[in-house]
Amino acid sequence: MTSLTLFTPAGALPAAAPLKRAARRLAQLGFDVAVDADALARHQRFGGDDDTRLAALHRVADAAPGVALATRGGYGLTRLLDRIDWARIAASVERGTRWVGYSDLTALQNGFIARHKGLAMWSGPLACDDFGRSDAEGGVDEVTQDCFTEAMSGALEAVGFRAPTAEFDGLEARGRLWGGNLTVLCSLLGTPHWPKVKGGLLFLEDVNEHPYRVERMLLQLQQAGVIDAQAAVLLGDFSGAARSPNDRGYGLKDAVAALRARTGTPVLTGLPFGHVRTKVCLPVGGTVELYVQGREAIVGWQSDPRLAHAAHGHDGHACGEHCGHGHRH
Repeated sequence: MTSLTLFTPAGALPAAAPLKRAARRLAQLGFDVAVDADALARHQRFGGDDDTRLAALHRVADAAPGVALATRGGYGLTRLLDRIDWARIAASVERGTRWVGYSDLTALQNGFIARHKGLAMWSGPLACDDFGRSDAEGGVDEVTQDCFTEAMSGALEAVGFRAPTAEFDGLEARGRLWGGNLTVLCSLLGTPHWPKVKGGLLFLEDVNEHPYRVERMLLQLQQAGVIDAQAAVLLGDFSGAARSPNDRGYGLKDAVAALRARTGTPVLTGLPFGHVRTKVCLPVGGTVELYVQGREAIVGWQSDPRLAHAAHGHDGHACGEHCGHGHRH
């Protein structure tokens, strides 16, 4: 039985019920679930003050459970980046801990891979958002759950998705996978916590950001030389923003077109990841391979992301948007 610890490194949990539901459901999936002592701590908008959350992070690292799953995102990890004992985090990954989350966890994940080549964390679900939702709110998404359990067991070796068009048919790329939430990632640019990845596959998502703000951040990365240095960019979900009367037809497609017009790096859309119910798991910092055939795209990797030098392409178990259509491999 894989040990799994739930901890709160960023925003405070508004209630205990989702955490209890998540713990129960994860136990039903076969995990040996422990809840960190300060998972329900509160200080202003945070899951405890900075010292409390930093201590929880180090406590989880020292315990080195099989899975370290954040309860939620929000904001707070940026406050801790200069104080984290990264060697303790790395030691836990070496011992087999899979750190999982997304959104604000982007700061932890990219700060980590900025310092440790050949090691990876996992962009994936959050405990309360994805496993703590009540049945009345829709419960647990089956694809998200299956991708998570396969990734945590080491069985998942690829994710698949369908692009809107076949314009990148025949594309193949290989490199280090990195990225996450666009806003959080941009906040790391120019700091010691920025991964200086060249020839990588950069994946991005965001929520409640108007398309013009998404465009502005994408162009910031392009103008800083980041986008042009990548083998490919994979865009996930960017929903939730209210449209403005000033848009006059302008939307996310136009933001993406503005980026594509300024870079030779392939920019693909349709990655099933972001602040949405159905999301895959991705090994942040691992070496992956991208294959595109028609509209079908596969991102594959070696099952153990600690051995990031050799991806296996699309061999092994795959998960993604296709799963939702009954085509699980």
